[in-house]
Amino acid sequence: MSEDRLSRVFAALADPTRRDLVARLASADATVGELAAPYDVSLQAVSKHLKVLEDAGLVSRESRRAPVRLEAEVFDLMTKWIERYQQQAEKRYQRLDALLAEMQESTSPRESSREEDAS
Repeated sequence: MSEDRLSRVFAALADPTRRDLVARLASADATVGELAAPYDVSLQAVSKHLKVLEDAGLVSRESRRAPVRLEAEVFDLMTKWIERYQQQAEKRYQRLDALLAEMQESTSPRESSREEDAS
């Protein structure tokens, strides 16, 4: 997935209404009318939100009257992108843990000898 497309996907999901639409489509395909029902906005407003999601590759529909369908493969690509950075972060935390453990081990004997000297 190109960075440009990835940016469009994350930008599309930045809006709470669009995230809600995606969440609802995760359970089942729905028409624009069905998707618009819970909102106090026009069908045109919901259609604009769907167009943003469609341009980002998150949803698709065969025609204007066809149900809107969630495109799961985009989420697989997003997950892979996120996992790459998650793995890098986990490696950094593991190195930090190892360094802290090493520092703790190297200071422990000195503290023991100080306690012995104080006795």
